[in-house]
Amino acid sequence: MEEKVIEILSSPFITPGLILLIAFFFQFIENLFPPSPSDVVLLFLGSLVSFDKIDFLPLLAVATIGSLLGFVTMFIIGKIFGEKILDTGKFKFIKPESLAKARRWFSRWGYGIVVANRFLSGTRAVVSFFAGAAELSVFKSTFYAGISAFVWNALILYAGMTFGNNWKNAVVFLELYWKIVLAVISFGLILYVIYSRFGAKKKIDSSNSRNN
Repeated sequence: MEEKVIEILSSPFITPGLILLIAFFFQFIENLFPPSPSDVVLLFLGSLVSFDKIDFLPLLAVATIGSLLGFVTMFIIGKIFGEKILDTGKFKFIKPESLAKARRWFSRWGYGIVVANRFLSGTRAVVSFFAGAAELSVFKSTFYAGISAFVWNALILYAGMTFGNNWKNAVVFLELYWKIVLAVISFGLILYVIYSRFGAKKKIDSSNSRNN
């Protein structure tokens, strides 16, 4: 899909209006129907800035608005329907205890997770949905999501603008970043699971020792 979009945008007859529309569409839709090649498309759009096909600031503004509206849309869905959807039991692959943990994480680190949202590709729709289901403040969530989207989109567009014709080289670094983030998150989850199990076992053993 991204190849087709990039082919269209490479046309010499492409207008700034269409570039902005595509930027908005991909940033908005990624929150609702992941996975989406939004980062790669945005990277390419950034390269168009170096050829004077579009200005940096309008592109950044429209992309950020798209990201933010997509976040808010999924947030509201989570806020209104989250409990109903999660409590139906239709998501067999999600264990009740996993849902309980997710809710606890959001109640404790909710806004921190929202800030990190844009830097965690592939989890954006999940984060916005659970943020709504966890009853976080709409105003605060929107504010932090806006900051996150602005910073991330600015970095991606700047990278595309800097690399210009060689923007595909930046994709290599982007993919490496995703792998590193995934590895760090996986390692962190493993440590958390180990700590939780040993911590729970230690508490049980300590309780049994006192009872004896």
